[in-house]
Amino acid sequence: MNSIWSFMKKNYKVILLLLAISAILWSFIPKKPDNSPEKDQLLLELVTYLMERTHYDPPKLDDKFSEHVYKEYINALDPMKRYFLQSDIDEFAKYEYLIDDMIELKELSFFDITYERITQRMEEAKNIYTDVLSQPFNFTEKEDFDADYENLPYAKDEEELKDRWRKQLKLNTLSTLTDNLKIQEGTDIIDADEDEYDEFDNPVEKKTPKEKVKPTEKKSEEQLEKEARESTKKSLDEYFDNLKDLERKDWFSVYLNAIVERFDPHSFYFAPENKEKFDASMSGSIEGIGAVLRKKPEGVEINELVPGGPAWRGKEIETGDIILKVAQSPDEEPMDVVGMRLDNVVKQIKGKKGTTVYLTIKKIDGSIKVVAITREVIEFEETYAKSSIIKDGDKSYGLIQLPKFYIDFENKDNRNAFTDVAKEIKELKKQNVDGIVMDLRNNGGGSLQTVVDMVGLFVKEGPVVQVKSSKGKQQVLDDKGTAVVWDGPLVVLVNNFSASASEIFAAAIQDYKRGVIIGSKHTYGKGTVQNLVDLNELLKKQPFGDLGALKITLQKFYRINGGSTQREGVLSDVVLPDRYSYIDMGERDMDNAMPWDKIDRASYSPYNNNFEPAIRKSRQRITENEQFKLIDENAKWINERKDEKKFSLNLEQYRKRLEENEKKIKKFKAISKYNNNLTFLSLPSEIERIKTDTILEKKRDRWHEMLNSDVYIEEGINILKDLENKKMANKPIENQIQIVNQH
Repeated sequence: MNSIWSFMKKNYKVILLLLAISAILWSFIPKKPDNSPEKDQLLLELVTYLMERTHYDPPKLDDKFSEHVYKEYINALDPMKRYFLQSDIDEFAKYEYLIDDMIELKELSFFDITYERITQRMEEAKNIYTDVLSQPFNFTEKEDFDADYENLPYAKDEEELKDRWRKQLKLNTLSTLTDNLKIQEGTDIIDADEDEYDEFDNPVEKKTPKEKVKPTEKKSEEQLEKEARESTKKSLDEYFDNLKDLERKDWFSVYLNAIVERFDPHSFYFAPENKEKFDASMSGSIEGIGAVLRKKPEGVEINELVPGGPAWRGKEIETGDIILKVAQSPDEEPMDVVGMRLDNVVKQIKGKKGTTVYLTIKKIDGSIKVVAITREVIEFEETYAKSSIIKDGDKSYGLIQLPKFYIDFENKDNRNAFTDVAKEIKELKKQNVDGIVMDLRNNGGGSLQTVVDMVGLFVKEGPVVQVKSSKGKQQVLDDKGTAVVWDGPLVVLVNNFSASASEIFAAAIQDYKRGVIIGSKHTYGKGTVQNLVDLNELLKKQPFGDLGALKITLQKFYRINGGSTQREGVLSDVVLPDRYSYIDMGERDMDNAMPWDKIDRASYSPYNNNFEPAIRKSRQRITENEQFKLIDENAKWINERKDEKKFSLNLEQYRKRLEENEKKIKKFKAISKYNNNLTFLSLPSEIERIKTDTILEKKRDRWHEMLNSDVYIEEGINILKDLENKKMANKPIENQIQIVNQH
């Protein structure tokens, strides 16, 4: 991702025009409310203007465009069809083909009517679920709940809508009741999703099995049913309490993004609060006190303390404490935050490093105290690159796990993925590792320049990726100036969720024949480049406060071999079975994704490496490996179940179906109990940190335990051994015919 200055240089004529418009329109207008229709009109005009004139491949704003925006927006408002009636949809339908015209006229009548109606229907829904949950459910009846929301028609009237809510609530209550019955009977609860592998096919921390609880006083089924209903109501009360915080501007962001995302899946409008979260996710750090907050009726609850943060170190605040008031100095009148929107409370508590915030806290024991906390830079350790030494007999290998290609755009001197990975490689080399596994599973991308630089740590100087603008201009990005730090055996581990910058890295390593790519059949398939444009920089003189930011797709990137990763992704050299082997996933499944295409090859010289023997050995091992066979069987079962939409609301039938699933789940539990017999150790520098950081020690112990059950890492090590035995050439093919760019 490039900076705003790069965007402004490339589009200076558009920017000058916008600045001129803003100077004329807004110079003499007094400040207006942040939550006003006039601000919405300005945002609509500014965002669509930028999208139409700077997007890589803008669609024509016509009736077809309107139709798609209409459907996406209505679905975003009510995806489970539990708010709108068919009469509402009939009323909205007259706007289906008019959105393009309304954009041009800055007309908000469609948004206004949907905003008013969704808030009305949500208020009515509170009365519905409160009424439904006030009466016991009859679980002896034979009825089903249909969860096929995509094909489900809207309720024709309020009576049908209430019945739909009744069935959904009955299913929720039935699920809780079933769990409570199993606990009372002293049997373990097995959740279909609780199998020590997360949804991205990463092994997760093994959970302690639920104890077989035998209460001293056995409760009746009626008592347990009542408790289950009360639990369901409590969850919904909290959910709707959070919904109550949503303002007009929040709903307008939904409408605006239905328009923006129609251009492509990766263009997006960030409201001011979301822009801050995006910046934090990209840099891996924020300035604050290190606490995760949750809104409660009585105030704002401390839900979690970030280990090592100022709130955690101060020991005056505990999880479960309630924040009642916030002040920026000991002398000012503190602001009451009870009932306040959570985002606004967070704004009051966050602040610049070195400043102090004063929190009025209600402790768990009921006492009230004021706690002063000095804000610091809070780093999210799990965002950053981390390494492990892998011992296999008398051999040592290195593992580098990189969650994203992070960088702090505001302060380039802060931590970034390139310098962190370079440091990890150098430390691993000191341990005389014989090969490295670069783990990019679930890495969704990040900074374009960072990945270009990082490829240079493994590959001689040369082109890394090609970039093409909307006007056809092509550019080759090289890793000039980056010294090769690792020239030994290399394996890159990817999965379906490795995207964007991860795909650039994997593709470059593959095209240079520098290493072996292993993992899912293909990566995600995101072959586009976005720029983040701060709208406040474009319109400095406007009366509405913070306008947020716009992420726009301005370019497509291509492999140095000329192919695009768009839709297709990077195909693994060795395909490893995973939970999603039989489910289509990624960019190729989005109807508004850009098409695949190709351009001319860049001029580059691949290494003279022949990985085929190692690849053949790996494929043979996989076919004979019982763990991979079990994973493949699990994947087939997941594929069979993915289309299940009907659920019985009869207790006996529900439990019978649950028992059938549990038999399968117990079988697949063996996946997480696998032991690869490898030994995972921290680097010496990390061992020094662990001496004074018990939290880090526990985190690394858990990570190493997860790695011990990871068959994918094991196969990566097996391939490294085969590559080492083959003694990779790691030298460019000499005297080969050079391929010249034809731009």
